[in-house]
Amino acid sequence: MVVAIGIAVVVTAGNDGDDSTTAAPSTASAPSTASAPSTASAPSTTAPQGETRKATNERDDLTSFQIDDRSTGGFSDVWLTWTIRNNSSEKSDYSWEWEAVDSGGTRLANGTELETAVQPGQTTKGEAPTTLKTAQGVKLNITSFDRTRSY
Repeated sequence: MVVAIGIAVVVTAGNDGDDSTTAAPSTASAPSTASAPSTASAPSTTAPQGETRKATNERDDLTSFQIDDRSTGGFSDVWLTWTIRNNSSEKSDYSWEWEAVDSGGTRLANGTELETAVQPGQTTKGEAPTTLKTAQGVKLNITSFDRTRSY
């Protein structure tokens, strides 16, 4: 008996004009070797109520992207976890490409993640397994990020 298993990979075409690699965001309370990109130089805008706030970048919607090492008993079990908060005014789909590199800059793994139909103001969390053998000394980089309107 032959069983065929198909795997579909979804890649969203699009270019937000920013193809730079940035360190993946992480939360302050969770241990991670990744650091959030600086937004200190982001321009300010005026909110409808007259409050001043920083202009948002769609990449800022990815509030956390981390390695979660669940290995036990000598068995490697390394996952990625993420949190997205839709700061736009429309239902959105998110796709991003990432790479995991060691301290010397050698790529150990890479992939694409996807979250769909995230409502305005909604926060969603996700996770996915990796082929990484360890999380020790590994840094995550976002190599591409795209938010598109969801229909």
